[in-house]
Amino acid sequence: MKVAVISDLHSNREALEAVFERIADLGVTRVFCLGDVVGYGPDPEFCVDLVREQTEVALMGNHDEALFRDASDFNTHARGAIDYTRKRMRPNWFSGSEKKARWKWLQNLVISHDEGRFHFVHGSPRDPIREYVLSTDGFLNPDKLTAIFDCFDGVAVGGHTHHPGMHDESLSFHGLDGSESCRMEIPQVGKFFINVGSVGQPRDGDNRACFAVIENDAVTWHRVRYDFTATQRKIRETGELSEILAKRLTIGK
Repeated sequence: MKVAVISDLHSNREALEAVFERIADLGVTRVFCLGDVVGYGPDPEFCVDLVREQTEVALMGNHDEALFRDASDFNTHARGAIDYTRKRMRPNWFSGSEKKARWKWLQNLVISHDEGRFHFVHGSPRDPIREYVLSTDGFLNPDKLTAIFDCFDGVAVGGHTHHPGMHDESLSFHGLDGSESCRMEIPQVGKFFINVGSVGQPRDGDNRACFAVIENDAVTWHRVRYDFTATQRKIRETGELSEILAKRLTIGK
């Protein structure tokens, strides 16, 4: 098994293009997307089309799901971005076939995928779309993390928190070291939860796009620089997306 795993693209064209370029440079031919293709950013159509064309597996994220249900539990900035995305993407009777196809594709995303000992979700094995597995859960909420580990065998892989790293069965979280790539072994015995990080909106203090390449015995995270100022400019030009969504791309928070 060797697959590039991307998550939390959030309509960020510049970040997604840079990540796919790096995946191609690495010679990895299989790509899984763990959801949140849309939300926050200015280019939902482009990101949906690229994921549809280039990924083998695509899962439903909470922002994708929010297009079709109530987003009242989102914060103001996120809810505004969902409203913006829905207005752009939801087809009507007179819409062209491509717009309808994008909407149907988003609506029909699956919530999990299994391959060998790997279980892929957006959020957690217990709640594949909406539950966060936080880097701090091991010491702030150990009962929660223990219950999540009880829900799967082998290796679970998710996104959602935008914070890359790996939990082991001791509930310890092993984060990245700030280098361009970071490799961790995945022992054949035991359970592990891997977070692949975020392509389009990093939040661990590193503003580079992040994705992971997963093999049977190891995971390697890759950081990719991209022109976030171009994304910021387009966010501001919408006149609808929050300024906060532009500013946070500078600091990776």
